Amino acid sequence: MNDVFKALSDPTRREILQMLKRQNLSAGQIAAAFEIGKPAISHHLGLLKAADLVQAEREGQSMIYSLNTTVFQDVLAWMYEMRGAKEQDDEDK
Repeated sequence: MNDVFKALSDPTRREILQMLKRQNLSAGQIAAAFEIGKPAISHHLGLLKAADLVQAEREGQSMIYSLNTTVFQDVLAWMYEMRGAKEQDDEDK
């Protein structure tokens, strides 16, 4: 979970996730949308992969990135659970 929050803390990585929400993209397509170097994009993609927020598949010579919605569902479930626990604590007071 820490890797997920670390990955989500950066605006560039959040923008990459927004792009992947619309469609699967190659690393080159992602890099073309930003004014930073390809090594920086590669670093961002590596952190997103480490957090399991994106998946990558080789297609010919390209890596195609897609959103892994399962992790988002897990995070939302955890947040909902935490909210429910707080509401229950408030009711118990």
